[in-house]
Amino acid sequence: MSRRQHKPRARGAPVTTVVVLRLYIVGGAPNSVQAIANLEAICREYLKDGHKLEVVDVLEHPRRALADGVLVTPSLAKLSPLPAANVVGNLSDKAKVLLALGLKGKVQ
Repeated sequence: MSRRQHKPRARGAPVTTVVVLRLYIVGGAPNSVQAIANLEAICREYLKDGHKLEVVDVLEHPRRALADGVLVTPSLAKLSPLPAANVVGNLSDKAKVLLALGLKGKVQ
């Protein structure tokens, strides 16, 4: 009769998923400023340290925005984890942003 040996599971820090976001804005435009504030508040409340945010000013990097297919600002792109998602606007619709980030079930 053979016995299976079970390998002990490695006990380390739990794996944390990092949400990678890119926000396209236009300088100090009111909607862009509001989008940054709204996104930072959402990240603080729901993602804590589990996110990476890159802000791209399309006035400074217009070719990059066009290459990435951004035609409207402010525009938020969730790059990972998959599935990717996009939200356009000042991000004031918290439920819509949370749904795009895959955090729908965590709404308080």
